[in-house]
Amino acid sequence: ELSKRVTEEMEELFPEETAAVKSAYKDLMCRRIFQLGKTEGVRIDGRRLDEVRPIDSEAGLLPRVHGSALFTRGETQTVATATLGDSGMKQKIDKIDGMTEKRFYLQYTFPPSCVGETGRVGAPGRREVGHGNLAERALIPTLPTETDFPYTIRVESLVTESNGSSSMASVCGGCLALMDAGVPIKSPVAGIAMGMLLGDKSDVSDENAVIVSDILGTEDALGTMDFKVAGDKEGITTFQLDIKCEGLTLETMARALHQAKEGRIHILGEMEKALAEPRGELPPTVPKVIMVKISEDSIGKVIGPGGKQIRALIEDFGLSNINVDESGEVQISGYDASQMEKAKEMILKLTSGGGGGGGRGGRREPRPEYAGPPPEEGKVYEGKITGIHNFGVFLEILPGAEDGSTPALEGLCHVSQLHVERVRNCEGFVRSMNVETLEVMYQGKNNQGKHQLSRKAVLESRGVNGRGGSGGQQERRSAPPQQPEMSKEEVDV
Repeated sequence: ELSKRVTEEMEELFPEETAAVKSAYKDLMCRRIFQLGKTEGVRIDGRRLDEVRPIDSEAGLLPRVHGSALFTRGETQTVATATLGDSGMKQKIDKIDGMTEKRFYLQYTFPPSCVGETGRVGAPGRREVGHGNLAERALIPTLPTETDFPYTIRVESLVTESNGSSSMASVCGGCLALMDAGVPIKSPVAGIAMGMLLGDKSDVSDENAVIVSDILGTEDALGTMDFKVAGDKEGITTFQLDIKCEGLTLETMARALHQAKEGRIHILGEMEKALAEPRGELPPTVPKVIMVKISEDSIGKVIGPGGKQIRALIEDFGLSNINVDESGEVQISGYDASQMEKAKEMILKLTSGGGGGGGRGGRREPRPEYAGPPPEEGKVYEGKITGIHNFGVFLEILPGAEDGSTPALEGLCHVSQLHVERVRNCEGFVRSMNVETLEVMYQGKNNQGKHQLSRKAVLESRGVNGRGGSGGQQERRSAPPQQPEMSKEEVDV
């Protein structure tokens, strides 16, 4: 109200200096709160310079989710939940150099209602992504290894009220939610936001700086520093620094870090009142996980043609999921431990040649093999795409029996054989072509008896080379083209 009244009166006197009036008013407010802190040692809400707002926290408030916590600090509040899943639930990120996965991820939500506003709620913006990444980095060092705790971990922080440092509240709430879910973290982690008040922004010195702990939104707007520090009692796990002045002195930074440590330890003490350590066992709503190792050559026996075998195992034994990675690590997840052990025994039988085609314990029929004419080495085939992976593309080059009694002949076109130039992202490259077939040359079998295909050899036989760079060397064909030529975007991918 004061700001509005002063601005209106000054705008009547200086109608062409609206921006200057608002700037002068803000500068006056900055100097006033600095003088208040420097001379009297108090802040605009009456707190001492190093005082943290009242903290109230509660763990396990949501009975159905795996882990939950409510963390309130002053007028900033967040509801955090933790969810555990198997390795197949990892967050998948499609990057320029291929697909990557994250075992732990924190998602931060800041709806307009938390600051008393209405507005459109859509996809997370840059601010939400950045705050989520900051809180995520704060918690990563305290998590157990995947070997010790083979679960995918997701934390969600929903900000229900905000007046300063909701990201650090997400760290505190997220840590409590992890402990409530039974995640054996190494030590609790808390976060605090530090601020700095300056009387003269052009003169940054230790004598001219007032360091304040657990800043308000107003202190963030009128102050010259937003220094977020997170960690445990022993040290810092992450920090982020924003300043509006011409640098900081080492003395000022040392004082801010020391004051942040005192505030962090105080917050950890308040969190311990709600939950001092991780719960001794996982909630009953979390699926159990067991691991089994098989040879890489036996992965296909577990998955089966088109995934039929692995789906049968999941259905017959009542499992949540079975995940098989490229190294042969098989993760079985479910709620019935006895059925999971039976599934494990069946997988070992399948991979040892002992048979067993579904989960009923019956003997498995031998898998039919391709019975058509053999492929000719050096001949070009138009292959139907049956699978796209980071390492290459599987293609069907010769059909199977019409009655389905024998399968078609499939081969692998390795990513290095897709084009005359290097392909960094196999999946993105093939999908950008928007085709269902590729012309490939059959190059015989490798040492393991697998059929090898090459699209690169086809292009080279038609005069296409890689000297044109990524600017879009067009494929030259001696015969009428049977598929679209590569565009510049395809080559770039």
